[in-house]
Amino acid sequence: MRVKQGFVVREVGGKKYAVATGAAARSFKGMLSLNDMGAVIFGFLQSHTTKEEIVSKILAEYDAPESVVDADVSNFISQLKRIDVIED
Repeated sequence: MRVKQGFVVREVGGKKYAVATGAAARSFKGMLSLNDMGAVIFGFLQSHTTKEEIVSKILAEYDAPESVVDADVSNFISQLKRIDVIED
């Protein structure tokens, strides 16, 4: 899975946002506000990856329980799927 083509992350006023550009902007109106971990996950989703790969990368960089990371990544991906930002 990966984020649909045309989404970029930009920082404005110290906050990070995912913004649709080009053709993606015609079907997705608005922007997504991302917290720090959301921006990390969104970055991993810029190329084809799996949930398991994302969880593994986060666990390698951050000191957090695997169950918490797995649940957070699953929830974030579910939200992106619900608003049609991810393609398989």
